[in-house]
Amino acid sequence: ATQSVVERNLEKQGITRQELGRERFVQEVWDWKDEYHANITSQQRRMGITCDWTRERFTLDDGLSNAVLKSFIDLYNEGLIYRGSYLVNWSPKLQTAVSDLEVEYSEEPGTLYYFKYRLSGSDEFVPVATTRPETILGDTAVAVHPEDERYRHLIGKTALVPMLDREIPIIGDAYVDREFGTGALKITPGHDPNDYEIGQRHELPIINIMHKDATLNDEAGPYAGLDRFAARKKLWADMEAAGLTIKTEPHTLRVPRSERGGEIVEPLVSTQWFMKMEPLVEPALEAVRSGEIQFVPPRFDRIYFHWLENIRDWCISRQLWWGHRIPIWYGPDGHTFAAMNEGEAHMQAEVHYGKPVALEQDPDVLDTWYSSGLWPFSTLGWPEQTEDLAKYYPTTVLETGYDIIFFWVARMIIMGLKCTGKVPFKYVYMHGLVRDETGRKMTKSLGNVLDPLDVVHEFGADALRFSLLTGGTPGNDMKLSMTRIESNRNFSNKIWNAARFVIMNLSDHQLTTAGNGCDIHYALPKAEALGMADRWILSRLTALESEVTRLIDNWQLGEAGRQLYEFLWNEYCDWYIEASKVRLNEGTAAEAEATRQVLAYVLERSLRLLHPFMPFVTESIWQNLPGMAGAENGTPRALMVSRWPLNTDRAAAAAEEGFSRIQEIVRGMRNARSEYDVAPGRWIAAQLVAGDYADVLAENKVLLISLARLDADALTIAAELPAPEKAATLSVAGVTVYLPLAGMVDLDAERTRLQKEIGELDKHLGRVSSKLENPGFINKAPAEVVERERARMEEMQTKRTQLSERLDDLAA
Repeated sequence: ATQSVVERNLEKQGITRQELGRERFVQEVWDWKDEYHANITSQQRRMGITCDWTRERFTLDDGLSNAVLKSFIDLYNEGLIYRGSYLVNWSPKLQTAVSDLEVEYSEEPGTLYYFKYRLSGSDEFVPVATTRPETILGDTAVAVHPEDERYRHLIGKTALVPMLDREIPIIGDAYVDREFGTGALKITPGHDPNDYEIGQRHELPIINIMHKDATLNDEAGPYAGLDRFAARKKLWADMEAAGLTIKTEPHTLRVPRSERGGEIVEPLVSTQWFMKMEPLVEPALEAVRSGEIQFVPPRFDRIYFHWLENIRDWCISRQLWWGHRIPIWYGPDGHTFAAMNEGEAHMQAEVHYGKPVALEQDPDVLDTWYSSGLWPFSTLGWPEQTEDLAKYYPTTVLETGYDIIFFWVARMIIMGLKCTGKVPFKYVYMHGLVRDETGRKMTKSLGNVLDPLDVVHEFGADALRFSLLTGGTPGNDMKLSMTRIESNRNFSNKIWNAARFVIMNLSDHQLTTAGNGCDIHYALPKAEALGMADRWILSRLTALESEVTRLIDNWQLGEAGRQLYEFLWNEYCDWYIEASKVRLNEGTAAEAEATRQVLAYVLERSLRLLHPFMPFVTESIWQNLPGMAGAENGTPRALMVSRWPLNTDRAAAAAEEGFSRIQEIVRGMRNARSEYDVAPGRWIAAQLVAGDYADVLAENKVLLISLARLDADALTIAAELPAPEKAATLSVAGVTVYLPLAGMVDLDAERTRLQKEIGELDKHLGRVSSKLENPGFINKAPAEVVERERARMEEMQTKRTQLSERLDDLAA
């Protein structure tokens, strides 16, 4: 892909790589690589990828190249790498062979052509069907099923290739599908992989009718020089004129296209380098069967097994100039020498020939996935037995996309086991593809591609990271929308504003810290100094630490992020910070000090949990927390190297139950305020009948007043109370709440508003009711439209009932 991009750039300047020559062209590619390498690493840094940048590696670095050459020579000397002429997938556009895995198949409309294969010396013919008429010119047999009553009497006879009159045999082979087409199959070993296998079984000649640019060669007779598709049209027209055609019919084709070039690949016989896979796959299969390597999610096991159990030898050579050149030199008689460099090759040749001779290196380069397959250990110094190799190999986790299980993952396992005797990693975590908000693949043609740097510029790296991490599940594609990214930018802002509140309240106060180095943290007050909200948030933090750790350990990164979002936005910011203001503003000095300590403690622990998801905002906040930043033995302290939060064991079931009940009561009163359109700043009266729970609510009276905006002088909490008149009545969390309406709303204005709203609803109900009572509508409208109208009517009736009940509450 890299070479093709540079070639396209040169084409725009009217230059070909052949005109430049190999050395100058390769330098052009290096220059392009250096430019885009800088762009890629810049993007990675902007996204907060935390690598040890001093260990950056590239597959064409000297050390890694040494590993590539050494592994090739070892495999060659073992007979596992060989050179041969076989049918390969040829890219006419890229002018190179491509592996089976680099071919993508697409369902496309095409044509099935029916024609006559005349028998030699007879007027009889065999009807044959094909989707590629131009390959008729390369046919070397016609095959029929040996048990097919229609044709088996023809086995052993010969037929004539249309327009060329070349005589070919009629053979019997059980591969032939008697139900497809006519039940007779043309065999073109030089241009079809299945025909190639049949040709090998029957020792048929292989005729290549095509140049590497997909024009026909001299074997095609009068059609030589034509493009393959032009030849198709010309040949079929000539066959029609000769009375050799029967019919054509539409047929859906499975078209092979080059993953890199996009054009239709052509099966061609070509001399290439191959790696024998059968001797290498069993250890790779056993590594996954035994659980030594585990896929996440495990459903990818069967995809891995299917591929390895049906593997063919790997074509590892490419007719390119950019890449690792194959370390083979040829002597004057074609004898091969595998060597690390030209000097070593000449030494081997002198021993072989008994004198110095001229050598020529193989011009091809290795498939890029060959060097990528060595990555886990070549980056650590292999084949040398380095300290890094001993310390870091095998590694723990490989994180990658499911679309390159075959290209990369399986080959790393195969090469790792072969070269080192060890698996390269323990776990393979699969992520899905990122699609647009409607689930479509992001492509330039659809105009739906999101440039990550544009997103980072507008919403910040943290928002994009959090969206990607929480938007999907292992191994599944995810839909990414700007709305979600914007929402997560708002989450980042929410945390920032919460931190500002905390830091502002910590200023001019001395906080107690504990631990040191990577585990410096705020100390907690004694349990008796804590209020209910303090105990509640610490208990919720304990549960969060345990759950987030469990989810990450089980690869559920998205759910871990969603739990953090829920805790920080709803529990910490919306509830605890609001509750903390009571003790900060109205509590004793000791109570305020304890709550400040809890505010800081929970924020700092939460930042540790959130840091892998949103490193920039969390590190920035942490560095501004009193007592956290600084240096330890000359080394700056940082959140990113702080210890992962261990369970604080501050679980408090009673506090959770108590505060949850307060939350339900407050939510109920807030909903009532909204329904009655009470101004947000208005303090209202309330009566709470709480039975045995009255004492607990009384102890937290100030908290209720603050969270629900209640009038302290008009708040009553009791075990039992008579129901007042003209009051909204709520039943929440085992508590009956009365909200006197006279003090909450303007009764006359509210009655007028409700009557008007009910009147508008009645008009809409009348229209929908008439429509549903109309037989014409019921019988003619689509069922989903009728159902939608019924649901709409039911919703309006429910709302009308609620408004009527509210109006009754306001009755004079």
